[in-house]
Amino acid sequence: MGIVAAVVLVSGTSVLAIALGSVTTSVKPTIDLDPVAGSTGTPSPLPIPDVGAIPGGVNLLLVGSDSGQGDPAYGDRGEHLGDVTILLHIANDHSNATVVSFPRDLFVRIPECDASPSEDAPGSDGGKDKINTALSYGGLNCTVRTVSKLTGLEIPYAATIEFNGVVAMSNAVGGVPVCVAEKIEDEYTGTYLDPGMHTLQGVDALQFLRTRHGIATGSDTARISNQQVFLAALARTMKSDDTLTNPIKLYSLAKAAAANMTLSTSLNNIVVMVSIAKALKDIPLDRVSFVQYPTYTVETGLEPNTDDADVLMQAIAADQAVVPAGVGQGSQQADPAPVAPPATDAAPQPIATAPPAPVSTPVALPDSITGQTAADQTCSAGRTLDNQ
Repeated sequence: MGIVAAVVLVSGTSVLAIALGSVTTSVKPTIDLDPVAGSTGTPSPLPIPDVGAIPGGVNLLLVGSDSGQGDPAYGDRGEHLGDVTILLHIANDHSNATVVSFPRDLFVRIPECDASPSEDAPGSDGGKDKINTALSYGGLNCTVRTVSKLTGLEIPYAATIEFNGVVAMSNAVGGVPVCVAEKIEDEYTGTYLDPGMHTLQGVDALQFLRTRHGIATGSDTARISNQQVFLAALARTMKSDDTLTNPIKLYSLAKAAAANMTLSTSLNNIVVMVSIAKALKDIPLDRVSFVQYPTYTVETGLEPNTDDADVLMQAIAADQAVVPAGVGQGSQQADPAPVAPPATDAAPQPIATAPPAPVSTPVALPDSITGQTAADQTCSAGRTLDNQ
């Protein structure tokens, strides 16, 4: 959900002025990340009237915590794991973006991490464990170090979001229209959706993102592809003219993001967030790809498919757009929209224009790397209680 949170901060000077005077006062304490090689520190803020796209590329990690923050509405969780781990990469020339989801049951080498001061955890000794445990071992910085080690990418920006943060963000955007192909029934999250289009916000959006038992095979990897249905629809919503030109909605989103996400120190700056959003704003939807990190199944979880992952990471490191091999288990392509009949009257001759600039061919990913672009219309592949 927070992947396109930066986009919602794109606005006019009046909204930025409000944000600087009000939104930043509600920001949570920030997290210091390890220094990035060659870094000169936090980017200097730009003058508010002249905020442009951030220079160069961006790697930003979003971690969704499943602690529930002690809210009784989510039950006695008794844990603080990274239920969702997503990496956003924006190409250096801002021509494409790739969003990589890492399955929570993926076994990885977790670097030595001291426990976060706010966590009752022993810290990591550098051994192997599931990627979702990194948050409990040493907080956001430990998860950043873990993903950086796995991918070979430097990650200067990061944030965490809790259940209630997802609720607030979806309320602020006014809901996200998602397509359901087959009935979803999940008694664990209370998610019951009939086939068709549903505009989800608040708790309904949160539970849709959390549902696993009501999706396809009931696995976490199926849940990821279901989440990609939501994220692609959210990206389309955020790119709509109404959202990007509505100061009231933009301010509401900016305040929701600042108040409901714990940000790395490098990201705790409205101007930095806006400049990242500006880099995303003009990327075509078919050049925004949501992919799932490739894995293979072992008895107690998942192991990295390193050969196929190398293809993905090399493309990202080279700032190349990517094309997923196909949708995952939890989603399916929507039925194509009907094609309008040709007009009977002769159309006016188009005015001659210069040919478009050449666009590099995206990298076709191996069959193990599923996902979709933001332009792909997809639907959730649900399952009923009788099939669970």
